[in-house]
Order: sequence, then C-alpha cells, then structure tokens
Amino acid sequence: MPSPITAGLHCLFLLVTACCQTSQDSNFNPFIQYVIDSALGEESFQSEMQRQKRNMLFFDLPPVEYTVDIEVSFMDSSFLEPIKDYFKNFTLPLSTNISDVEMTVSNINITTVCLPSGENNSCCSCENGYAWPSVVCGDLITCPSDSLALDLPCSYMMEMPFYRPYCEPQTEDSCGMEEPIVMNMSVRLNTDFLDDLSNSSSEFYKKYKTDLEKAFHASYRCLPGFVSATVTGFMPGSVFVNYEVKAGAASFAQIASANKIVPQFLDAFYQLNRSTFTTEITNQTNFTVSPGDIFEGDTVRLICEINSTSENVTWYHFDRIITTSFHYSIERKVSRGTSRSILKIVNITMKDSGSYRCTFTMSKHLTTWIFKATQIIDVSPLYVTSNLNDISVTCNSPEMQTNSPLLSCCIDRHLPSLTGDWKVNGAINITGVPSFTENCTEYRLNIDESLCPPEKSGTVTTYTCKLQTGYGARRSQNISVMYLRTAHVTISSSTNSVSEGHLFSLKCESDVSNYDSISWKIQSGNNTKTVGCDTCIKNSKFPATSVLTVETATQDWNGTYICTFSQKYLKSSANVTIEVISLPLKKNILIDPIEASVQCKVQQTLKCCISANTMENYTVTFVVQQNEFLVGKKKNGSLFCYVYNYTEKDCSKEQELKAYCKFINHVKQEVKSEDITLHLIFAQEISCSSSLGIGKEGAILIKPCHNKSTDSFTRGNKIYKCSSRRWKTERDDCLSVSINNLLTSAESLVKSPEAKANLPNYLAELKEKTRLEQNTISCSPANLGAIVSILNMVSSIPADAEEVTIENFLSTVGYIVADSTAEAWVDLNKAENSTSSLLLDSVEKFSLHLQPVNNTIPPVFANTLHLQGTVVTENNYRNYNMNFSSTENLTVSVFIGESEIQTLTQNSTIVSVMYSTLAHFLPRNEPERVNGLLITTTVSNNRSHKFNINMTFTKKDSSLKMAQCVFWNFTLNNRGGGWDTRGCIATEAEDYVICSCNHLTSFSILMSPDKSSQIIFENYITYIGLVISILSLVVCIIIESLVWKYVTNNTTSYMRHVCILNIATSLLIADIWFLVTASINDKNQQMSKGICFVATFFIHLFYLCVFFWMLSLGLILFYRLIFLLHNTSKTTQKAVAFCLGYGCPFVIAVITIAVTLPKNNYTRRGVCWLNWKDSKALLAFVIPALIIVAINLFITAVVIIKILRPTIGDRSNRQEKNSLFQIGKSVAILTPLLGLTWGFGLATIIKNSHRAFHILFALFNALQGLFILVFGSLWDKKIQEALLKRNSMSKWSSQQTKSTSLILVTPMFAMSYPFSRTFNNLCGKTGKYRVSSSESSSSSSENTSKSYSLLN
Repeated sequence: MPSPITAGLHCLFLLVTACCQTSQDSNFNPFIQYVIDSALGEESFQSEMQRQKRNMLFFDLPPVEYTVDIEVSFMDSSFLEPIKDYFKNFTLPLSTNISDVEMTVSNINITTVCLPSGENNSCCSCENGYAWPSVVCGDLITCPSDSLALDLPCSYMMEMPFYRPYCEPQTEDSCGMEEPIVMNMSVRLNTDFLDDLSNSSSEFYKKYKTDLEKAFHASYRCLPGFVSATVTGFMPGSVFVNYEVKAGAASFAQIASANKIVPQFLDAFYQLNRSTFTTEITNQTNFTVSPGDIFEGDTVRLICEINSTSENVTWYHFDRIITTSFHYSIERKVSRGTSRSILKIVNITMKDSGSYRCTFTMSKHLTTWIFKATQIIDVSPLYVTSNLNDISVTCNSPEMQTNSPLLSCCIDRHLPSLTGDWKVNGAINITGVPSFTENCTEYRLNIDESLCPPEKSGTVTTYTCKLQTGYGARRSQNISVMYLRTAHVTISSSTNSVSEGHLFSLKCESDVSNYDSISWKIQSGNNTKTVGCDTCIKNSKFPATSVLTVETATQDWNGTYICTFSQKYLKSSANVTIEVISLPLKKNILIDPIEASVQCKVQQTLKCCISANTMENYTVTFVVQQNEFLVGKKKNGSLFCYVYNYTEKDCSKEQELKAYCKFINHVKQEVKSEDITLHLIFAQEISCSSSLGIGKEGAILIKPCHNKSTDSFTRGNKIYKCSSRRWKTERDDCLSVSINNLLTSAESLVKSPEAKANLPNYLAELKEKTRLEQNTISCSPANLGAIVSILNMVSSIPADAEEVTIENFLSTVGYIVADSTAEAWVDLNKAENSTSSLLLDSVEKFSLHLQPVNNTIPPVFANTLHLQGTVVTENNYRNYNMNFSSTENLTVSVFIGESEIQTLTQNSTIVSVMYSTLAHFLPRNEPERVNGLLITTTVSNNRSHKFNINMTFTKKDSSLKMAQCVFWNFTLNNRGGGWDTRGCIATEAEDYVICSCNHLTSFSILMSPDKSSQIIFENYITYIGLVISILSLVVCIIIESLVWKYVTNNTTSYMRHVCILNIATSLLIADIWFLVTASINDKNQQMSKGICFVATFFIHLFYLCVFFWMLSLGLILFYRLIFLLHNTSKTTQKAVAFCLGYGCPFVIAVITIAVTLPKNNYTRRGVCWLNWKDSKALLAFVIPALIIVAINLFITAVVIIKILRPTIGDRSNRQEKNSLFQIGKSVAILTPLLGLTWGFGLATIIKNSHRAFHILFALFNALQGLFILVFGSLWDKKIQEALLKRNSMSKWSSQQTKSTSLILVTPMFAMSYPFSRTFNNLCGKTGKYRVSSSESSSSSSENTSKSYSLLN
C-alpha cells in the first residue's frame, strides 16, 4: 500500500435550485454519509476534478499535503444550517483509504455559500474569515435584495455552473483588503434648493445629510473594501449632492450596480434622479511625462492612459483649459478597451511649470465617469557654467603657446542625450580642438602668434559653447578671450642733456596701439618719482605715442626716464637718461641796483647774485652797452654774487645805459638777467647822495629787497625818490621771507614731476603760513598779490577731492579776502586791475580740476567760502540743487535741471563755490554795487557752450533797485575782467532775484540806488515822444504822397521834398526798431544775440540815413544859395543825394559790424545799441552825426548871413522886421530838419551833467518826427495850398481845364495807387512831367524862388 498522505479539506457549499424540497425533520445522516462517501470515492473524486478542472493540485513526490475544494449541492435550503453545524462538529482528524492510499482529513471548513437567484445565477457570499480572491474582485456584482436591513452579509451574482475561484482564507491580497481610495461622486435631487442646504449647522442640512448617508452606506457597503460614504455638501441646480465613497478599487459595473439600489434606501421625497450619478476616479489613469528632467526649450510629452474607451478628454494647466496652438498639440488614441491622450508642449518655458491634469469623461450604466490624473511639472533652466569667464591670453608668450588654455562648458547633471558645439567670433580667429564628456564640452585653443598682430592686441574673441538636450532645450555660454601682445616700446629724446630753464621733450612709441594707460617715471639714484603732470603729457592712440614736454627744466627732472605702456596685466617699458645741467632761471638772478643814477667817470657797483646751492662753475660776464666784462664770484651768505665796478667815460651828454649779467654753464648755454637801468647825470645835478646811491631831484632809485637780519634777498623791490636832497621810500613791494619762500616753493611745485602728489602738503603749509602772515598781508599789496599768484599757479594742478585739501585752499582764499585786507586790495587793484579777477579765476580752475574720491565731492565750509558739488554717474542724473548761506543770513541757491545734466558724460563733476566777501573786491561801475552773494559753478567735461542754470539770490540791501543778473567776464577790459549781463535774465521779487543764465561761470546781482522815478520820467518822455513821432512821420509821408505833384514843379522844390520824404522814411524805420528793442529790454525779456545784432545794425543804419539825408538837404540849400548861376540837372542831384543818403550810411554800418562782431563787442551788454566801453563802436555813429551837425550849423549861419545881407537901398523898419522873421523861421525849420537838436547829446556824455540836458535831448529827439511834420510839411505854403485844392473839387477841376498846355504822363508804377505813388515819390518820380517847356528855360524863375522853396 502506498504510504499515508495527510490532506487539508476546504469545503464549498453550493446550493442548487431544485424542484423538490425536503422537510426539516428528515434524517440527513445517510445523505451526508453518501455525499462524503461519494466524494471520497476514487471514481467520483476524479470525475469532480475533471469537471471543475481545478479542484486537485498534483505535486511531484513526495507530496505531504493537499487542499481539496469540494462542492456540495443540495436542493433544500433548509439543509444549509444543519450542514454547517454538522461540519463544525465533525470529529477530526479522519483517516481513510482511497485506492490503497492512506489519507487523513485534518481540517474541514465552509468557505462559500451560494443561494439560487434566478435562472443560472446564484448569490454567493463568503463565510467569516474568508474572502474572494483578488482575481475575481472586479467581477463581483451585488445581488439585489428585497430586504432593507443594513446588516445582511454581502452576496454577489455568480453564474451557474460555477467556474470561478471560491472564497479563500482572508489575506492582505484578498479582494477589498488593499488601501481604500476616495471616489468623489455626485447625484441630483429633483427638488428645489433651499438656502438651509448651504448652512451645515441647519437642521434641514443635517436631515438631508443623515438620510442620504444612510442610503449611500446601504448601497455602497458591498463594494470591495468599503469603508464609508460621506456627504460633503449641496449645490444649487435643483439639488446636487456631493459625497465621497471610500472603498477599494471598484469596477464600473460594481459602482453602477450600487448606484441603482440607492433609491431603494431613500425616501421618495428626495426625488433622486437615477441618471445623474457622476463618479470621479483618480487612481485608474496612467499619467507619464517624458522626459523626466525637463529644461527650458525642451519638447515635453504628457501621456494619460485609461483602461476604458473614452473619446472625450480635456487637458488643464492649473485650472486653465489647454487648447491646440503652436505651443500645444493634443493627440488622442482609442484601441481595444484603452484610451490614450498625448499633450505635446513645444519649446517649454518656466511659465509652463505647474500642475497638469488630464480628464477623461464617459457615460456608462447611467453614470458619468470622470477619470482624472494630475502631475506636477517642474521646468528648470538649462544652466551652463564655464570654467572661465573673461580671460586674457598673451599671444607671443612661449609659455602660453606651449600650455594653451582649455575652455569648457558644463551642466549640473548627466544627460545621456546631451550634445555640444563651439563657435568662434572675433577679429582674431584662433580656433581649437573640441572634445565632449558626459556633461561637459571642452575646447583646447591653438595659440598662434601670427594670427595676433600688434595692431589687434586687446581684441576680444568670443567663444560660444552650445549645449543641447535630446528633447530640444539648448543653451549657450560665451567665453571672452582677450588676445594681448607684449608691446615693443622705443623712446627718443630731443636731447640727452639740457640746462635748467630750457625746454626738452621725450617721445615714447609702442607698436601696440590699444593700450590702457601710459605712465612716466623718473629714477634718480634710489629715488623713483612718478610724473603727475597732466598738462605736459600728450598721449595718442594712432600711432601709440606719448610725448612728455618739459617747458622749464629743473633739477627735479634729472634722471632716467621710464616710459611704460600698460595693457591689462602687460607692462612694456623703455628708458632714456636725461642730464639736467645747472643754470639759474632769469627770475632767480638778483640784480643790484635795478634802476639807479651814475656819475660820469665815477665807479658804479653792479651786482648779480644767485643761490649758492649749485655745483656748477659758471662763466659770468657783465654786458654794458654791448661791452662784455668777465667777473668772478664771491660767496655772500647763501648767495654767490658777481660784482663789477663800472665807470662811464663818455660824458658828452646825459643818457640812459642798459646793463645785464650773463651766466654760461659748461655746455655753453646761457641766461641773461633782467636789465639794469643806469641814468648818466652830471656832478652839478646831484641832489641826493648816500649809501643807496646818487640822484638828481625827483630821480627814481630802485633797489632789490635785502633782509639785513638774515642777510638774504627776497622777491620784489623798493622804490626811492630823491626829494629835498634825501632819498625817501616811494613804494615798498618787498615780500616777507615766509611768503617769498612760499612763492619759490610754488614755482618749484608747478614745475615738479610730482606736483599732484605734493600738492596736499603744500596747501597745508600755504594755509598755515598765510594765517600767520595775515597782518603782513593786510598792509602789503605785494604780499597779497604774491598769495594770489601762488593760488593761481597751484590751481592748475589737479587735486583729489579730499576734504582737508579743499579746506586748505579755500581757507587761504578766505584769509586774503577778509575785511582787514580791504585797503591792500584797493592799492593792488590800482596797480593791477586783474588781481581780484585772477583770484576768482584761480578758485574756478581749482574747482574745475577737482578729481572725485569714491565718486563724491565733499561739502566744505572755510571762512567766507562754501563749496558743494556732485559727480554725474550712471545712476545719478538727478537735478542739481544746492543751497548756500553766509554768516550775514544771505542765501543763494543753484539749480540745474536733469535735462542739462544728462548732456554730461559720466564722471563729470559739478562744483559750486559761494563767496561772501570776494565780490566786494572786484571792480564795478558806480553807482552799481553787488547786492548779494557771489557764486561760481563749474562743470567738467562740458561739451556744450550753452548750459542753462538758475540761481536765486537774496538781496543784501532791499532799497536798491534795477536788479541785473551778471557774470564775471574774464575777457573784458583787456582781459582784466568785468561784470557782464549777456545770457542772463533777471526776475526780481521783493526780497530776492531769480537769475536764469545759459552759460556757466561766476554770478551775482548788481543793483543801483533808487533813481527809478527819474528814469521812468525820461522813459515816458522817450516812449510818448516816439509814438507821436512815428504817427507824425506816417502823416507826413501820406501828405507828401498826396501833394507830391503839386509841390515839385521845379528842381529845387523837387529835391527838397525828396530829402524830406527820405528823412521821414528813414527816421520812421529807425524809431520803430528803437521802440521795439527798448520795450523788450525794459521788460527784462531775453532777446537772442542774432536778433539784437540785426536790430542794432538797422537802428545804426537808418539813424545815419536820417543824418546823411539832412546833410543832403543842407548841401542843396548851400548849393542854391552860393552857386546862383550854376545849374545841375535833376538826375545828377538825385544820384548824389541817394548815394550820400543811403550809400555812406550803409558802408559805415557794414564796416562797423565787420570790425566789431568777430570780437563779440558789437553791441552793449543788455542793450541793443552800439558798444562803447569795449570797442568804441558808438564812434561810428557819433562822429558822422557830429560832423553833419557841424556842417549844417555852418550852412545855417550862411543862410542867416545871406538873409541879413542888405540889398540895394535902405531897408525900412518893416523890412527889418520881415528879415528877423525870416531868420527865426529859417532856424525853426532848419533846426529839426538838419539835426541840430542832437547837439544836446554832447552835454549828456559829460560826467555828472545836469538832468535838464538829458530831458531836453530825449524830448527834442523823440519829437523830431513831429517837428518834421509841422515845419517840413504843414508850415509849407505850397503844401497848404495843395491840400486846399484837393478839398475843393470844383476849383481843382477848373484849374485842370486851364492847364491846356500840360500833358499828364502817369508813370507805370504810379497807377493812381497811393502806396505805389509813395514808393515812386521816395525814389524821386514826380508822377508828372512838363513837356511844353524845358528845364533850362525856367531856370531864372527857379533861382528867384529857391530860398522860398527850401525854407517853406
């Protein structure tokens, strides 16, 4: 017999529907025994295994245990519970023998119970401790139940015969044991939505929630792995119920089956709509993204796939629906129970990062199914880093050619699909060898010197590495390589040795033009000095040269010169040695005497001294009257002195002798001292004789400044005058020792190669010594002038804008403009008008040359000066607005608009300096005075001459009027400087004045004592008179045009009226120009220079025309009175008159503007009239006017004499009275016509002349047009008669009929038009010609009436 086998038995009871039934009290023991016997029988066992094809498991020997599923079917359901009890009480183990095989049954359990449910269907359920296997989980459909009990076991529909697995012991892999998922579901109730459903605390809400949750729990409890069903809320639209079902993974059929039975557990009141169930499923969508690492520029594919067929799919980026575009494309695929949607994003960007959701929607089993899946997409920039950013490579470096640079670009992660490429862009095309690693691309340069010529040194070549992923993202990185070449530098000099005081230059050249900087150094022994003289070094790029020019060589310039061209880190140098040979400077040679008197045949000691601080042995000669005398040296304290005793032997006459000493060094270069002036006098003339010298009365003796206490000399001289047989000090211009040393140091400093470096220390010394010498300076114009000269010299040296440096300079200025120096300034300005102007210019130059430190100009207060400034940088283009105040509570503000500042280059400086007292020492014209602070504003790197600036000054004295905004013009008064108003407009208020100017320099305000009432009165006279004059001239011209043909019937009358008409026209034009420009100036409105020049030219021209036409009129009168028998044709007279009346004025006016305009002194400052102070252009008007007035005075005297001259026979009293009347009438007519009233102008130019002359001059000349109308036109009897004739038309007509011998010929230009007739009359056309008689035939009648014609 085979060995016994132990078997485990699982029992499955299937209750099969039958048509017969058995009673409960039947005896089942025989049946069960039969079943077991039958089941365990070999034949029946094998047949059952074959039927189900899965009841027995066979193993290779030796098997130890078998599990056998046995299906027990019976017809009567009442047997179910007894069978269960039977097997529970079955005695085990049970041994049996089947086919000679011993078998032991160790365990019998009931796993599955099925009850019939319709034809071929059963409702099956698992017993406790058993569960359906996971392979059938998706096919379990809940059986319909007639009972509403919630605690019934869940049974599922199974087809019969039963071919599925039975229930198995419950494990983690059993159906419903996986992690539950949450299904978001909703359904609609066909009821009205009430507001209480929005309030979760309302009773209505709670009732709905409770009832619905019970129904949902009962319906979905049999879903695999069911946990709970919870209502989450209600929404309007009828009533939408949102709820969550938490269960295991369920199939469509399972959920649809559960949805169907929901109404069974819900009251009909809720009117649940069976077809409105919606289920969101979030775990059954396969969402993949390609590639895994996403970079900007990639093409990304998002794939969603479900195991259902759905054509309706929607993609979302966050909550925005994605539609097809150039950026997005959507592809759908449905096949064999699966649906796939692909979203392709082309050239993805960082903005495309975020949440993406795909949603499949389908309707099945009266339920809307929504499959959702979400993925978060992170888009990263493709960062490319290079091992080098900007590098420099020396092309002609052997080391660089051997070990050439390696360029590389990398990303921060390994990408299998990464590729790389290199591109070269630049004037120097040096290429390399590329290579590639897993996340880097490399490029090894091949340095070739031939590809890098000197002229291209400094050229940048850009190497671009491009990295690209396999999905389209690409990034590039530039690496800039500057190719440099070590320069070849040469240096040459104008000489290898130079004497002190002489000029020499050095020229340094490089084959590399693109240098960064050039430096010069002087090495002398162990000392190396950097040349900081910006003005003596001139650099150029093409060709690359640097020229160092030393105007005045000193011992500081002795040594080896090293010229260095720097380009990045490369420095290339050349050197040359210059020997500076000692030779005294001309101004450092002391002469004694400077000017003296000598007696014939008496020795006069001449002395020249230099500093003993020299090793050179000079050859020194004295030269007197071209005769040379060699002399030797003698040490005198700190000086070497050379003395010669000169004796003049030529005593024939008094004469002036010139002498000087000449120093020659060993290289034969020489320097001459200043001249010594010797006055030869005779013995009997000697009045003064002392140790100082001899001289006659009134003679001048000039001696150098000798300090006896120190036995030294200083700059300056002493002037003595022989008076009363004694030498008396006339003027002492000697400098103090301290200031003399400062001056000498300043001269050395500005000539030193280290001027900039040594400037701060010198300014500190200057400030301190000036403070100590204030008392000396206050009483010595010479010392004051020396300090100004020092400041002027050092102001040309660029200074770093350190606060202490600025304070030292400004403090020195403050010391010398203190109130205590006022008297010294008065004396100094008498001798040199430019000294105060020079001081102002020095401060301007100092502020202009300030060099910012850390892009700042610190504000500095120093005595009476205040400096503020700013630096224009890339981020600082704001308005420039600075406020200043003085100790006297005077203020000034400076404003420069942003638009002006934007015209400046970067690192430009704007510096303003306020002065409280300096303005009082500047020359001015009385009675004008400075009535505010003085402000200087300078701008470096200003490319435009026009620069708008606004300043607001508070008035020092409010009683002063007539404010003028002025600037200090350094070019005026022979470059001595003066106040100028050009380019500035003043706007005056009660306590302040606003100045708007279009240029930069030093500004202030000038005001005068209140004489406004006088000026206003004279202005009223001028304006009213001019208006009357203009109107009168217009009337005069109209009258002349109306009566022209009636008053020009003879040559004399004709020429008289031609002159009057042109006088009136010229005066009319001149008055109009004058009135317009004067009104603009009085209103302080700015007029452009061009318009002002034009106005001045025409005013000058037409006023001259008035005078020359007056001269023409006078000459015609003179001609007719003197040359009685001579007759000149009308054409000739007219030609001469027009040439004189317009030709001469035009020539004078053109010459005037041509001479003065280039020098910018054609017009006055602030007034459109000829300049007087600078160019004397006014003489071009005054001289012709005065000459014409003089000529006309002479002609007037001739007229009076001719009238008074007695005729044949004695004159009666009546004739005497008539002659007197004619004289008075002639004077009354000729005075305005011939311009005699301009004679009052002579009185007005006299200083402090009486005001009456000004009023008379303004009155008579303003009313000149009225005088011409009255005395030239209206007082003329012929004009009166002609006007009366025009008013009497009948008389006019009768006279026209009587003139049968006259033929009227109308000129083509007349045509009866008044303006055309006026033009013709002005040009001398009469409008009527006499053709019946010649002009010569009527000459006698013209001569008899010539006086009348001219005087009437």
